[in-house]
Amino acid sequence: MNNINKKQERRAESYVVDTSAIIHRKVSRLAKNGFKGTILIPNAAIAELENLANKGQDVGIKGLEEVAKLHHFKNLKIKFIGPRPSEHHIKYAKSGEIDALIRSLANTYHAALITADIVQSKSAAAYGIKVLFHKVRFKKPKKKFFLWKKK
Repeated sequence: MNNINKKQERRAESYVVDTSAIIHRKVSRLAKNGFKGTILIPNAAIAELENLANKGQDVGIKGLEEVAKLHHFKNLKIKFIGPRPSEHHIKYAKSGEIDALIRSLANTYHAALITADIVQSKSAAAYGIKVLFHKVRFKKPKKKFFLWKKK
């Protein structure tokens, strides 16, 4: 392995997680399998989770619980980074402004980005940010077969 790869590996010991990775519990699953490093959690992601929780959406509460759970893994160091989203970021969140803020933090901290969002993954890769994309697998509902016609 040459020096460039070694430097990239050292740099990749820090990981920025986005909201999708937190909601889908990707980091705790990785940590259970021996994943090590510094997890950089953007304050923008926490703000998104708080907003979802305040709207009564379970994913917000579960996401915040997931972040709290990460502190219990001995193989992870947790740090909170970056600003909370501004009014501009919030207003244009659906256009990707908060995702852009999170990508910017990954770039600034020379960290890899952990995401479960395909668009975020492709955008980060386009900017040259190392990405750990974890596809979300949805369970297919079981089909119910009836021998009689349901009214």
